[in-house]
This record gives sequence, structure tokens and C-alpha cells, in this order.
Amino acid sequence: MTSEKESNGLDNYAFALEGRFCDLPEKGEDLDSSVDEDTNKLAYCVTDVPPWYLCILLGTQHCLTAFGGIIAIPLILAQGLCLQHDGLTQSYLISTIFFVSGVCTLLQVTFGIRLPILQGGTFTLLAPSMAMLSMPEFTCPAWTQNASSVNTSSPEFIEVWQSRMRALQGSIIVGSLFQVFVGFSGLIGLFMRFIGPLTIAPTISLIGLSLFDSAGSSAGNHWGISSMTTALIILFSQYLRHIAVPFPTYSKDKKLHTSRVYIFQILPVLLGITVSWLICYILTMSDVLPAEAGHYGYLARTDLKGEVISQAPWFTFPYPGQWGKPTVSLAGVVGILAGVISSMIESVGDYHACARLSGAPPPPKHAINRGIGIEGIGCLLAGAWGTGNGTTSYSENVGALGITKVGSRVVIVASGVFMVVMGILGKMGAIFTTIPSPVIGGMFMVMFGVICAAGVSNLQYTDMNSSRNIFIFGFSMFSGLVIPNWILKNPKAIATGVVEFDQMLQVLLTTSMFVGGFFGFILDNTIPGSKQERGILAWNKAHEDDSCETLETGEVYNLPFGLTSYMSSFSWLRYIPFCPPGMSSSLDPKQPLGTPDPGQIMIGVGL
Repeated sequence: MTSEKESNGLDNYAFALEGRFCDLPEKGEDLDSSVDEDTNKLAYCVTDVPPWYLCILLGTQHCLTAFGGIIAIPLILAQGLCLQHDGLTQSYLISTIFFVSGVCTLLQVTFGIRLPILQGGTFTLLAPSMAMLSMPEFTCPAWTQNASSVNTSSPEFIEVWQSRMRALQGSIIVGSLFQVFVGFSGLIGLFMRFIGPLTIAPTISLIGLSLFDSAGSSAGNHWGISSMTTALIILFSQYLRHIAVPFPTYSKDKKLHTSRVYIFQILPVLLGITVSWLICYILTMSDVLPAEAGHYGYLARTDLKGEVISQAPWFTFPYPGQWGKPTVSLAGVVGILAGVISSMIESVGDYHACARLSGAPPPPKHAINRGIGIEGIGCLLAGAWGTGNGTTSYSENVGALGITKVGSRVVIVASGVFMVVMGILGKMGAIFTTIPSPVIGGMFMVMFGVICAAGVSNLQYTDMNSSRNIFIFGFSMFSGLVIPNWILKNPKAIATGVVEFDQMLQVLLTTSMFVGGFFGFILDNTIPGSKQERGILAWNKAHEDDSCETLETGEVYNLPFGLTSYMSSFSWLRYIPFCPPGMSSSLDPKQPLGTPDPGQIMIGVGL
């Protein structure tokens, strides 16, 4: 480490790059020169543990990155739940979804895919939820639409919105059981042998491209504020990322001294949001921003939800069944199943993008199986707690990994803990509701762009001089934009006579990443082409066969707390789809000394 610190010129060795699997040089290259010369190396990769104070800051940044999506879902659902005039109940829903998102994040990072990927509410379940709430039996009474005639504490009003919430809960719980089965049964892992770069690339890219309308709507509330937020994030993450800022540091050896930290590289999103948020607060206090609703720039004010802060309790304790016993609707279940299918396809793409941006090997089948299964459990918890939504992997935070160059999963653990705390501290969650939507929109402009680029980068495995590959990728991308856009503009075009089937088709065909991924999958597996041309040989080198897993893959994706070593003693567990393969079978402790197995010699030479 001494030579490393000297070469980097840093006193704070927390930022010095070591010889990890995520930044090892290519064969024949010198390690020290590659570390010094490659300025695009990750500051922290998956298995690294940053200092505790950096974990808190970076975890907060990820929470703020996901905040826009998480907070938007309860506010959108409030319309269908007849809660548009009940801000306090909205804050309870926000606290609940934060609490469940935090719990699901901890489960996913610890026992699921084990990548630094945040869990939160999913927009793929929002469309079927709103379609269900728009059915005649769930139409809001007229008196709930008038703010002056709504008594939010009356039993009648409480039953109006809670009955709708219970129907949503039951549909989400039943739909999530399907995702649990698909994940833990290994069906997703089996499909992976047919999924290559030409399937993953349009799926990931369309995750970002399909959200352009959401980003534009938020940013368009005040283009000056959103442009400032975007410019700050770009400035910090791209132009100033190599500038080390001196910070006061205390150690037993050097006492109080200064250390240089690449603060702009690891905290660009948090810094950009904080500065823009502060400027919006100053403009609000000085009455520069308009105070009348409907005027341009009004939504950039920070005092729009001030009453929620005063009304929210200091402590809230979300619990399962807090809105009553869930009920089940067949139409709701079918619609939710369509959203669950889209969510799973999106999540598989997120796993690969997250692994690429965090310096991890491609995820093997057993890890993908666990990831999808844990996401199903997350949706089950979300339904039981009553968020009105499920959970999924957050694409925004995958983009943040590429911006910050910090891929440590310990940071995501800190994010999960922070979200649980936010779900319990009602005042804290209410404070974050004051972030203006233009600031969120400016952040989306950067995040979704990185997601698109991460998807396109998967094409490096394929031969893009091939007209076959150009056609598949181009057609998949274009179809993923055209078809959902037309269906949204013509919602009555799908009319088979079966309402539930219509709802399922509506959700699937309006999900860009599903349409693009579907065409990419079908065309890539039916149009003749060699494996080398398709990129299958390079793509599957690390995760096609679990028996060929490397030590680095096991280090990232094996179960924690020594569970993998313990489970390897049970040979039958290797046939469980979500269990890591037994990597220590050749190192059987029961084998007598003096009779080494050839596999031991091979492993010893390799190490």
C-alpha cells in the first residue's frame, strides 16, 4: 500500500486502487502502470468496503437518486385511491414504501443477486394498478373530488380508500407468487442460455429511453433549474472528477492533517441535487419563483408541501395488514402478472448493467435465479405492507454507478438502512418531499442517458459489421419506441372482448423494454448466424456454465456468512437452481492427507 499511496500522491489510502478483480490489467501489462494510467478505474468495486462516513454519504446519494421514482408512485396512486386531498395519508404511503424498499434492498444485496442494486417501487406495476382502479366498481365518489367536502378522518372516507388499497394488495400478493416461483424454480436461469447481447442491449437501452417523457415532464416544470442540476452533475462527474479536494483528517500517527479526496467523482449526484435544492430554497424565500399555482416555475418552489412536514408524526411504524385484510380480484391479478413479467425482464437487464458498471463478473444463473426470487418476495412484502405497488431493481441507481465509479455493495446496504430509517421517521420522509420536481428531472436527464449507453455498450461482444446484427438491434430499438407510443395514443385499439386479456396486452405492449427485448430475443434466436457473429461465445464465457465459475465470480455471488461452504457439504444442494455450485468438492476435508486429489493440485497451481 505504501508504494500505491506514493504513486497516487494521496494521503487517504481509502481511494488508492488495489489489485482487485475489477481493475486487474490485461495479460502482459504492468500492474502499477495500468493503475496509474487508467483514470477510468472504479474507486470502489463490488466487494470493497469504503470508510463508514463515505458509506453514509454515498448511501444517501443513492436514496436521493431513487427518491424521485419512489415518491412519485404513491402520489400517482393517490388519484386512483381517492386520496388527492389527503396529504397526511399520502405521507403514510410514502413512509411505507420507503420502509419496504429498504427491507427489500437489504434482502437483495445480502441473499439475492448480491450486486449493488437498489430496490424500490416499480412503474411496471403502476399501469395495471391504475387500470384496475379505473374499473367502474372502483370509481371515486364525487364528494371525494371536492377538497372542502372531504373529512379525511371520517370512517366513510377511510373505507373508500382502504377498500381500494386492499384490492390492490391482494392482486400484488398473488402476482408476486408467480415471480417467486419463476425465480427459485430456475426458469429465468434456463432462459439465459438463449439470451445474448442482442437481447440485453435493447432491453437495457429502452429502460432509459422509455423514461424520456417522465424526465421531460419533471424538467419542463422549470428548465432553468433542471438544466442547472444537469450541468452541475456533469461538471462534478466528468470535468472535476480527477480533482482531489483537501479535507481535514485525524489519525493517531499524523494527528490533525489534511487528506485529498476525490469528492467530485464519488458524490456528483448528491452534490448536484443539494446545490440545486439550496438554490431553489433561496429563490423561494426571496419570492423570485411565482407563488401562484399554474404559473411557470411554481413547481420549483420548496414550500409546496410544507403542511405535510408539520402534520407528519415523528415516528411511524408500518406493519403488514395496516389497511385491513387484502382482497383478490381476478382482473387485478391478470394485470399485475403482466407487470411482473415486464419487471422480471427489466431486472435481468439491470443485473447485467449493474455488474458491468460495478466491475463485477457477469451474473451466473444461480445468482439471477435468487435475484428474481428475492424480488418476488419483495413484491410479496410490499403487498402485505400495503404500498399499493411492488418492488424492482432501480435503473436510476444502476446509472449512478457509472457516474460515481463507486460499485461497493456495502454502500447499497447503507442505502437500505437509510430507507428503513426514513420509513420510521415520518418527519424525515416528509422533509424530502420538498425537493422540487425540476431538480429531480435534471437528475433524470443524466441518469437515464447513462442507462442507454450501458445498454449499447453490450454490443461490443457482437460483430456490428454484420448486417444481421444491425437489423436486429435497429428493429428492436425502433419497435420498442413505436409500438408503446402508438398504444398509449390509441388505448381503445386493443379490444378482444376479454377485459383481463386486454389489460395484459395493454401493459405488455406499452412497456418499451419488454417490446424491444422480445423482438431482440426472437430475432436473435431465429435468424441464422454464427455464435461468434452473435457474440454468444464472448458473452457466455463467464456465465454460460456454472461449473466453470472463477474465484472472482464466487467472491461476488456466493451466499454470505459462510453459507456456501456449509452447503457444499451437501451434494444434493448443487441441483437446487438458486444455490451456488459446490466449489469446494475437490477440497473435501474428509480426504486423508497424503493422497492429494488432482483437482487440489490444479487449484493450488491456479492460485
